[in-house]
Amino acid sequence: MSLATELAERFSGPMAFRLVLQPVMAATLAILAGRRDARAGAPPYLWDLATHTGHRRVLLGELWRGVGRVLVLALVMEVAYQLIVAGRVSIVETIGVSLLLAVVPYVVLRGLVNRLVRRR
Repeated sequence: MSLATELAERFSGPMAFRLVLQPVMAATLAILAGRRDARAGAPPYLWDLATHTGHRRVLLGELWRGVGRVLVLALVMEVAYQLIVAGRVSIVETIGVSLLLAVVPYVVLRGLVNRLVRRR
């Protein structure tokens, strides 16, 4: 079975609720962090992470504190899903899906919210 087929099956299989729950949780945390960044006058998060290498470690620490719990939850739920459906765990798949569901929405929305709040 191809990776694309396996990913598509997640939308209708058991535990499909996590495909909504995890991004919503990450988005909520990103909105709070983005508003906090805007009030502090910080640049958009992803832009700052990509361009200012001097304090990248600090920014990655903020990322972990901001979305770490959601990422851990995503990892646990993905492992449970794989055990239920396939009876095995693929580490690469687990990490990839978890990052896609938890970290990507957080990083993108945090910077976007920062920009939107600043424009107001």
